[in-house]
Formats: sequence, structure tokens, C-alpha cells
Amino acid sequence: MAFGDLLELVGATGRFQILHVTLLCIPVLMMASHNLLQNFVASVPHHYCSAHKNLSQSQLSPEETLLITVPVDQAGMPQRCQRYVTPQWHLLVKNGSAGSGEQGVTMDGLDADLQECTDGWSFNMTERSSTIISDWDLVCDLRSLKQMGQTVYMGGVLVGALVFGGLSDRYGRRILLLISNLLMAVSGTCAAFSNSFYLYCLFRFGCGMALSGLGLNTFSLIVEWIPTRVRTVVGTITGYCYTLGQLLLAVIAYFIRDWRWLTLAVSLPFYVFFLIAWWFHESSRWLVLSNKSEQAITNLKSVANFNGRREEGEKIDMKMVQESMKKEMSGSKGSYSVLDLFRTPTMRSMTVCLSAVWLSTSFAYYGLAMDLQKFGVDIYLIQVIFGAVDIPAKVLITVSMSFIGRRPSQCGALIVAGVTILINQLVPYDKQTVRTCLAVWGKGCLAASFNCCYLYSGELYPTIIRQNGMGWVSMMARIGAMVAPMVLLTGDHIPWLPGLIYGGAPILSGVAAIFLPETLVRTCRSRDLGPKMAPKEAISLQDTQANLLKQAA
Repeated sequence: MAFGDLLELVGATGRFQILHVTLLCIPVLMMASHNLLQNFVASVPHHYCSAHKNLSQSQLSPEETLLITVPVDQAGMPQRCQRYVTPQWHLLVKNGSAGSGEQGVTMDGLDADLQECTDGWSFNMTERSSTIISDWDLVCDLRSLKQMGQTVYMGGVLVGALVFGGLSDRYGRRILLLISNLLMAVSGTCAAFSNSFYLYCLFRFGCGMALSGLGLNTFSLIVEWIPTRVRTVVGTITGYCYTLGQLLLAVIAYFIRDWRWLTLAVSLPFYVFFLIAWWFHESSRWLVLSNKSEQAITNLKSVANFNGRREEGEKIDMKMVQESMKKEMSGSKGSYSVLDLFRTPTMRSMTVCLSAVWLSTSFAYYGLAMDLQKFGVDIYLIQVIFGAVDIPAKVLITVSMSFIGRRPSQCGALIVAGVTILINQLVPYDKQTVRTCLAVWGKGCLAASFNCCYLYSGELYPTIIRQNGMGWVSMMARIGAMVAPMVLLTGDHIPWLPGLIYGGAPILSGVAAIFLPETLVRTCRSRDLGPKMAPKEAISLQDTQANLLKQAA
């Protein structure tokens, strides 16, 4: 009897599993909110230099004060980072005119000296009542700190994966899920009440760590309590919960315009999730592998009672559990490390190609998803569209993987995404509808690529090193997410460079994916091929893994 048979004995898809999966999927909705929170809490409002202090008591209207204080740029808009050294009173003359460019030009043709915004900035808060940008003046010389904030958060996600991944294997999934929920709730609350940008970054780093802990342990608790036959369906449902979370964020942000209250709103639910997590049962599979068979039996009997199979649950004893896990327990004694991913030429080539696929997918995905303001469209609307496009994208890539194959689907999604991003760089900025449509198409392709590479990578790596392989490529994805915000800073010097990098990376990795083996199992009969054609078997998942396993041994 295998462990899956034990699950069938106590009810593999009973009331317990339905409630268990449902309660674990609900927090996934809020995980998306934290991942994309930067779009709203760090949105950059229109701003310009504040007026000179000696004008505070004047009877001028705001428009007149702006006219004599701030020069306009070539587009006729107030400059964001410079003002006149002294108020230009003559511009109030009816026929006066303001200059443009780096210097303000006065009526008599003399240049007016400019200075930095020594008295701070005035922000147009019509879209958001407050953001971290307006609260801490993260503009002009400090504008790079906005991107640094997201990079710090993604750094927390990376560190959390390294820390919580090892701890969950040692101390269990349930206790780490509890800690992750509490860490997310406390860190998010503290971030909402931070009185400085650096404290905010510190607590957002904690949120990033918690996000990794939640993702890893939620996934483990789900798959280790359900049978293999329904894992694909449950995995798809979990993925769509994240997609719905993107839509939910837009709704919450629309009604909560203050960044502190918004951060608090997406963090407080994790206190509730922390309390709910006490109900979860520890993975019986992990308990047996950790020599805690008695607790595993207790959990299995509890599940049997919940599913209305008390009599079947009473039949489970120590011998039955240990026999069911004998194969996995013997397999867990092998010593395999990340080095085995690079030990042979074939395995090394496959790992390098998969690393490129994961890194570029995450890199371009967050490069698009974390800079919504550049499209010139309402950020709430674009967030909804960006979230909704994941739904058809995931459906199409699933069909494509099943009928066309994993490799062409992965290559196609990446190359099409990259080409779309590059084309978007050629569209004039005032063509907002065209630019938005292309961006949505590119984001959908990247979401499809994510869906594909999760399945593809899991199939390519042999069982004995699959955990190490998935851990490695996931780390590459998080590095890509960390680097993505910083690439936007290159646009201050070369406006077209970020788009070129975001578009070029998926194309290069799409070409690299061509060198990966196909894992789609194709069945064909000789009579369907004709008498002159030998029944050549397509590369199957088992054949691929067997060959890789021989080289890794």
C-alpha cells in the first residue's frame, strides 16, 4: 500500500480536503495584493517646486503663484525639479510669457536663474490622497528610492525562500505557515505606521520573507493532503486565486486612497489567517519522514472522522503507515545537492536554459506589472485589465501544452512577449490605447510563460533532484524580480533602454528554450502511421527523466 492508498482510505477528496484547500487558497488572494502593492502606495503624483516662503502671505491665486515660481518645460508643463531663484513678477503682466527648457526666459530677453526645490514640493493629490512619494518627497534626486523599495521587497522574497524552505523541511509546514501569517500581519502593520522610508523598507522586507513562507508552505500542505489525480485541477484553482487577487487589489485601492490605510487593509486579514491556520493538520507524509509516525496516524484518523470514515481510519496502524512510506523514506536518504544540477553536460545545459527562462519571465513580468503609470491610463483600470488577461492566457497555454507540446509553447510565449514589448517601444506615447493593448498582450504571454515553466521544469527534473531543481529556478525568478525595478532607472538617461532590455531578455531565453527536451507524452499506433512508416515513439516524460537520471548518477 502506497501513501496515496492511505489517503484514499481516509477519503482523498472528502469534506476535509475541500475545506482544507479552500482555507489555504483564501490567503493567496491577499498575497497578490502585497506583490503588486507598490503600484498604488508608490504611485508618483504630478508635482512641482513649492513657492518661495515669502509668497505664503500673498494674495495671489495658486495659478498665479505657479506662474511666477516655476518655469515650464518644452511640453508646456511645470518643471518638476526646478524653480526660479526669485519670483518672476513681470510674468503677471497680461502679455507676459514664460520661457521653457533649462532656463526661464523673461520678457526683456534676459535669462532667469533657476534653483532646486529648496522649499519642498507641491503634489497634485487628485488620484491618491497620499503615497510614500508625497509623504517622503521621493522625487527628483531621490526618485530612485521608489524602485529601491520594490527591490528590497523582492529581496525579502528571495531570502524568505532560502530560510523558510529549509525550516519547513526541518520543523514542519504547519508551524512555518503560522509564523509566516503572523510575520506578514505584523510586518504589514508596522509598514503602514512607518515614519521613515527606511523603516518602511525594513518592514516590507519582512513582508517579502513572509510571502515566500506562505507560498511554499501553502503549496506543500495542499499537495500533500490530496491525491495525485486532482493536483493539476487544484493547482489551477490556486493559480486563479492569485489572478483574482490582482483584481481584488484594484478594487481595494480604488476605495482606499491613503497608502497607510491601504497597506493596513491588505495586512490585517493575515491576523485572521493566522488564527485559522491553527486548525490545519500537519502533513502526515512529512511526519512519517520525520520519524513522527504516531502523530501522522492521529492526523489520518482525524481526517477519516471528518470525512465520515471512522471505521476505515481505525484500521490504520504503525505498520501500515511505515510500509506505505518505505519507498519514499528510502529515497529521502540519498544525498543530492544543487551541484548535481550541473554535474553532467546534459543536466548542466538543461539547468542553464531553465534558469534563463525563469529569470527572464519574472524579470519582464514585473517590469511590465510594476510600472502602470507609464501607459497614461487610469491605474485602477489597467490593474484590472492586467489581472484579467491572466485568465485566458492560462487557459490557452494549458491547451497549447497539451496538444502542441511544452517546448514550443514555452518558446512561443517568451518570444511573442518579447517582440510585443519591443514593438511597443516604437508606438508614440500619445497612442495610449495601442500601447496599452500591446502591453496587455505581452503581460498575458508572460503569465502564460509562468504557467508553462512551472509544469515544464517539474517534468524535466528527475524525482531525486526535482526539489533542488525547482528551488534553483525559483531563485532565478526572484533574482529577475529584484533586478526588474532597477532597470527602470536607466530610462532617466536613455528613455528607450528599459523597453529594449525587457523585450530582449524574453526573446533570448525563448531561443534558449529550444534546446530543452520535449516532455509531452504522445501516443500513436503503427496502423495510424501507414505501412511504410516505422512506429517511432515520441519522447516521453519517462524516457527523458530516465536518460537524465543515468547521466546524473
